[in-house]
Amino acid sequence: MLSLRAPSVIYLPTHSIPTGRVFLLTSHASQPLLPFPLPAVTSSRSSQVSFSLSHLAVDRRRESFPFILSQIHIVGFHHRQIHIGSDMAATSATILSIGATESLNSKLNSFSLSKSASLRISSHETLQSFCGLKSDSSLRCDLESSFLGKQSRAALWRHLAPSAQRVNSNACKNLQPQASYKVAVLGAAGGIGQPLALLIKMSPLVATLNLYDIANVKGVAADISHCNTPSKVQDFTGPSELANALKGVDVVVIPAGVPRKPGMTRDDLFNINAGIVKSLVEAVADNCPDAFIHIISNPVNSTVPIAAEVLKQKGVYDPKKLFGVTTLDVVRANTFVAEKKNLKLIDVDVPVVGGHAGITILPLLSKTRPSVSFTDEQIHELTVRIQNAGTEVVEAKAGAGSATLSMAYAAARFVESSLRALDGDSDVYECTFVESDLTELPFFASRVKLGRKGIEAFVTSDLHGLSEYEQKALEALKPELKASIEKGIAFTQKQAVAA
Repeated sequence: MLSLRAPSVIYLPTHSIPTGRVFLLTSHASQPLLPFPLPAVTSSRSSQVSFSLSHLAVDRRRESFPFILSQIHIVGFHHRQIHIGSDMAATSATILSIGATESLNSKLNSFSLSKSASLRISSHETLQSFCGLKSDSSLRCDLESSFLGKQSRAALWRHLAPSAQRVNSNACKNLQPQASYKVAVLGAAGGIGQPLALLIKMSPLVATLNLYDIANVKGVAADISHCNTPSKVQDFTGPSELANALKGVDVVVIPAGVPRKPGMTRDDLFNINAGIVKSLVEAVADNCPDAFIHIISNPVNSTVPIAAEVLKQKGVYDPKKLFGVTTLDVVRANTFVAEKKNLKLIDVDVPVVGGHAGITILPLLSKTRPSVSFTDEQIHELTVRIQNAGTEVVEAKAGAGSATLSMAYAAARFVESSLRALDGDSDVYECTFVESDLTELPFFASRVKLGRKGIEAFVTSDLHGLSEYEQKALEALKPELKASIEKGIAFTQKQAVAA
């Protein structure tokens, strides 16, 4: 955090400015004021960023959970200036300039300097576009010294915190986000459920967090409720309280089930968890049919089809709102690729498609961002490690559990993405296992764009231009994934006939 007082100038070297992100210009108390998207210009040079702004600060805490900022793609900078017009306060510091100075990456093409560009904002022209997480924390504009006029401040509040509450205080206006969403975790006392509940409790968008399990959930709720974050925590124990746990819920997360243990077959896991997921989704259908449903319980390749069949039988199935959480595969792929290529973790994004078990997990390394090259040996090594990462953790824990903590982290990320989408963020993309027509299979994991009503679009380009290795792996995974899907559907249909 770098606090500025007009007139003052700071310089940040490029190594402290990871590419592919935005800066947040902030006001008092480190709160977001004006996130400004830097222009996308490819550069072979490093950059220094000079900020000379009245009563502002620069916030670079992009990696702090749960504040996930929108992304833009930048690998270098050219000279840009912002001139704020006649509605600014009478201060001299109103220019943001970005200039290139030294080597950024020898592999990038150089660019020639061109004339500087500028944007003038007068009292008759308001700011219209902002990047960043809506309702991030709070917005504060000092009416005495703000460099933004009334119209621009109104546009800022409207775009960045549409659900916030405005409060008048002395010469300032504060905009506090109104946490307004209700989330339920079914299986909250388990190895995944406990850390997941804690991470969801941290979200500024959650008003109520309902924790359900068949036992031991009261203590978990009491413990988490002491954390001084806005959401109210409520506990519900046993089937008799399940309906109350789900009333009015916006997002339901289901990590319930037994964990994978050494020597346990997929059939063993399926036979136990299939019935658990079926009964829980039936309750969801009866009590909050419009909620986003996140299935974590393994095997996801089968439990998501089970959930879909249950919802169909109840007449409330919306394929845009049923998600198999495969985010952990993406998290692992990003981590392993960053380690292998010595990249900053925050910059790496590897789409993972297919399913959520063994060879059905297919990381598309050719689609990695930023673009990197791999040898055939590296591609095979990384793919196999990502596919078997769960087993790696199970064996490391020597029978004491599975990948509970990393799974909770990944699931919390997907919950936060869903909440951002519900809150109107128009730039939310995640990989997830859903009903899909991208392949001949009825369900398939891929990147999707999320919106208020669930899935808004599929990112079809990820499956175009695959490498030969990826194309062969895609065809190889289909029979196993198809069998898992059919197994889940058959289970539900058999249960329905028996009933």
